[in-house]
Amino acid sequence: VQLQAFGGGSVQAGDSLRLSCVASGRAFNTYVMAWFRQAPGKEREFVAGILRYGDTYYAESVKGRFTISRDNAKNTVYLQMNSLKPEDTAVYYCAAAPLYSRRPIDYDYWGQGTQVTVSS
Repeated sequence: VQLQAFGGGSVQAGDSLRLSCVASGRAFNTYVMAWFRQAPGKEREFVAGILRYGDTYYAESVKGRFTISRDNAKNTVYLQMNSLKPEDTAVYYCAAAPLYSRRPIDYDYWGQGTQVTVSS
């Protein structure tokens, strides 16, 4: 599975962005898909995950502001980010794994990352 993420950009606090991640290869709908992020000098952290049938999980820091979704027909997973804050600034990565986890090490496939910058 190859993943390509896009949709990042520079926005003001309170604005919204939608990230997309397109997967190539077979069996996209069998994978757990997730978004992680990594800010400068910090470890990569879990943001949101979605199971094959649509169950979703979020980090506490984004719950109520971010929404993860997937379109299996389009091999695409989305991350709608609302009410963005400066602390959301990071490189955002999409990832795929056979089982749900919040640990980056458990994900087999990664996109190239897309930068999100939120200014106050």
